[in-house]
Amino acid sequence: MKPDNVSSWEVNAAEFAWQADDVFGRIAGRYDRLCDLFSLGIHRLWKRRVAQAIARETWGTLLDGATGTGDIILRVLPQVVGQRRTIIASDISAKMLAIAAHRLGGHRDSVDLRQLDAEAMPTIASGSVDAYSMSLALKICNRRLAMQEAWRVLRPGGRLIVLEASNIPWAPLQRAYLLYMSLCMPLLGWLATGGDASAYKYLLHGIRDFPTAEALAQELRVQGFEDVAFERLSLGIVAIHTARKPSL
Repeated sequence: MKPDNVSSWEVNAAEFAWQADDVFGRIAGRYDRLCDLFSLGIHRLWKRRVAQAIARETWGTLLDGATGTGDIILRVLPQVVGQRRTIIASDISAKMLAIAAHRLGGHRDSVDLRQLDAEAMPTIASGSVDAYSMSLALKICNRRLAMQEAWRVLRPGGRLIVLEASNIPWAPLQRAYLLYMSLCMPLLGWLATGGDASAYKYLLHGIRDFPTAEALAQELRVQGFEDVAFERLSLGIVAIHTARKPSL
């Protein structure tokens, strides 16, 4: 069984290609400020909740598929102090990773930073990690390829934790939210990036065209994941999805 709209599953919702536009390299130094502006600071709550979800899982090795500036990992580390855990923090953007390396400077013994493309990670062995996480980046990936890679690198029984854009179940409020974002995001993005339109164009497309929480859960089941569940945050602006690769 495949999702009804397979073509949308096989491209990224934001219509973003990092090979053609190094937007995250250009805005790396302003990325955290943009997150504050676009979410009115609420992203800090979302990241705290997903870090708690990641830390609660039983894992020896975690692969974070889109670390960015290290926000999530910085929140996970205090919750696993003294435990024998290894974290591989990866991102496609070298400039974002450089900021993460600076912020994680005091934890380099616990964190292995790598420049990886979440859609294809040949240097990560199949079945080699216990948990895979990705936060607020699936919208700019080819979801099918990214989730295939997550499936491949996870050990049997391994856990998937994803924080991503979602939908407010009450349709009038969802429409109002999207209207607000379409009106305010261009102005905020233009001001924060000095006129770099692509910085907010991708984010707006990704939010608008990303599947509902229910549809993304179904995509995970199609990939083969079990125990698929999600928790909506902030009325459903985002959701934390969890799933398990079946044990042998």
